[in-house]
Amino acid sequence: MSSDIAWRSDLLELTPEALTALANAGFVKRAQKDVAAGLLPRLEAGADGVVQAHFDDGVRTSLPPGRTLRDAQCSCPASGMCRHRVMLVLAYQALAASSKADAPAAAEETPADSDGAWNPAQFDDAALATSFAPSVLEQANKLAVARPVVGVQAWRSASAPPAARLPMCSVRFFSRSSLVHARCDCKQGSGCAHVVVAVWAFRQAGALPPDAAEAMVEVRPPASVGADTASGAPQPLMQGDAARVLRAHIDALLLSLWLDGSSQPLMALAARFEAVRERALALDWNWVGDALDELWQLLQAQQARSSRFEPLRLVRVLAELWARLQAAAHAEQPGTRRPALLASQILGVGVKGEVALDHLRLVSLGAELWSDDTAEGASILFADPDTQNVTVLERQWTRAADAAAGGTAQALMNRRVAGFPLRQLASGQIITKTATRRANGLVDITAGARQTGVLPLSPTSWNDLVAPLRQGSVAALVAHLREAPPDFVRPRQAASGASAGASGQLHVVAFDRMEVVSCHWDATAQVLHAALAQAGVGDAGEAGDPAAAPAEEQLRLALPHRAVAPGAVDALARNLAGDYGALRAVAGTVHLQGGVAVMQPLSLLTAQRAVVLQVEAVSPQPLGLQRDVDEVPALNALANDTLALLALWLRQGLRHQGGNALSRAEAQVLQLKRAGLDRGAALLGVVLENLRSAQRPALVAQLAMLGLLMQGVAQSASMEA
Repeated sequence: MSSDIAWRSDLLELTPEALTALANAGFVKRAQKDVAAGLLPRLEAGADGVVQAHFDDGVRTSLPPGRTLRDAQCSCPASGMCRHRVMLVLAYQALAASSKADAPAAAEETPADSDGAWNPAQFDDAALATSFAPSVLEQANKLAVARPVVGVQAWRSASAPPAARLPMCSVRFFSRSSLVHARCDCKQGSGCAHVVVAVWAFRQAGALPPDAAEAMVEVRPPASVGADTASGAPQPLMQGDAARVLRAHIDALLLSLWLDGSSQPLMALAARFEAVRERALALDWNWVGDALDELWQLLQAQQARSSRFEPLRLVRVLAELWARLQAAAHAEQPGTRRPALLASQILGVGVKGEVALDHLRLVSLGAELWSDDTAEGASILFADPDTQNVTVLERQWTRAADAAAGGTAQALMNRRVAGFPLRQLASGQIITKTATRRANGLVDITAGARQTGVLPLSPTSWNDLVAPLRQGSVAALVAHLREAPPDFVRPRQAASGASAGASGQLHVVAFDRMEVVSCHWDATAQVLHAALAQAGVGDAGEAGDPAAAPAEEQLRLALPHRAVAPGAVDALARNLAGDYGALRAVAGTVHLQGGVAVMQPLSLLTAQRAVVLQVEAVSPQPLGLQRDVDEVPALNALANDTLALLALWLRQGLRHQGGNALSRAEAQVLQLKRAGLDRGAALLGVVLENLRSAQRPALVAQLAMLGLLMQGVAQSASMEA
């Protein structure tokens, strides 16, 4: 190639991370090795910008301008993406670097420095018209009419380009000079309407500093941006007659549960639940519908005596339903400044349905098993290293189906999903082209010949995960949890409720020199407790004592024994004892308890292997009994006691409480007052007064506020009177 060539900026801007996303890691690694070894193809570039690569084995690859790697022409037998296309780009970059080094005077003719911050908002309407067909732009306008809420992340570094998180998919921009290399994780992959909507979102977000946090934008079609007419303004979601009727029906349903209890026959509630759910979906309030679905599943699990049921989770879902509606109404109050979260985002408007995904890699973070008298199932939690999204694959099987088939019940771990045993999926990395995903993170994978493969987890499987999903210290994890918005305004995610008996956010914690501070078995509660900390390093280089780390810098593990996963506790104890080498990382659902991060672990990575706790075989391990009890601070313990009281009321029903229960509640009011929790005491006192009077409709709001307040107290490190 001539040294005075006009170099193609779009190819020079593609980083190894971009090529990995556009192709796959295997092709990129092999091509990088060939470049390092000097095994480069012969390149030709025409006046029309077409780059051709001629390989020694006779293969020819051609990449015209305005085409992504997927659209390149290659004479090799591969039916899809191939290493030759990746090699063309890397060889082109190597040649450009060599040409620039050999001819410094020509440096001005090469593209400007591409290491600085940039924003996809720079792509104007002309660029969109050039890069996308009219039908794609029309589809983008239809998507924008629904005013989807899109999260936009500014450029952070060459390896962390601008990205947009749409309700159903994610878009990353890998080239500042061409939109054809923007990567969407939908089935189309590139050139789709989602990319156009993402560009509009960046435009409407305005200036974004490189270190800015994710900004949420309610995207509007370009024709309506800046419109001053009433038709151009978003229509209120909470003020119509249908919205008011739905809120009244939800309040009535919640009041019925509080008064008559969650143990009441479900036949009396089924029709009401279905009617309310249909109204929510008719208004496109999908997060409200999702919360109603979870509430109904919890009631069914309680009736079936399933391991999926957890009383405090039921209290939280009832409080969330009421609070989500209140938060959405507050976001639409006139005369207030623009809220941080929009009502449409809080309610889940525009997130219905599912999207087919392109070539996808999912890394297991663990599994949760459950069973009851009639069925059993599993939830496998995955992370997508490309987008950092967390997804959940759910399956369940009825015991009646086994009997109808004339056989005995199968071992749960031998059940097959997408053609693979459940144990293999839970302990593996999935590469698939047949996945679909919903906005709440539920993913489905269909069986297909040569469409799905599974590799085992390794000690390095989580290396590509980054913050906020993966945290490098306990202090950073605690800070993230404190700054996170409350559950009742966040998008509902299946991963948050996938862990039976646990509530919190799914995270990976990985830091150097992870040491076990303590480990003991609570025989009364049937829980294995442990504490992890990072060993410090002194001035002389000696390792510090991890046991001396403050409580807020320790990660507490709490794993309850569950009959459906009999080997989990012993497996955790073996790993903490160092049977498989040094502990490198742990994944699970985390919540704050008295300002301390408490995790229910799902899986671990050690120096030798990956361990998914609930699928491990039973192998008894000696457990040290609990000696020194870590006492919960008084305020936090009092809040937990109050939540337990609410859970008891909810199970039995307020109208069915006897004199002893009411006396206990009155005593709880006095304890809250003595502890300085005057607001909680007042709420509980008003609940008791209204229960004795005819003001029962107000109970829903009062109980929800009391539950939310006690959750906050239980999580906080300290509370002021």
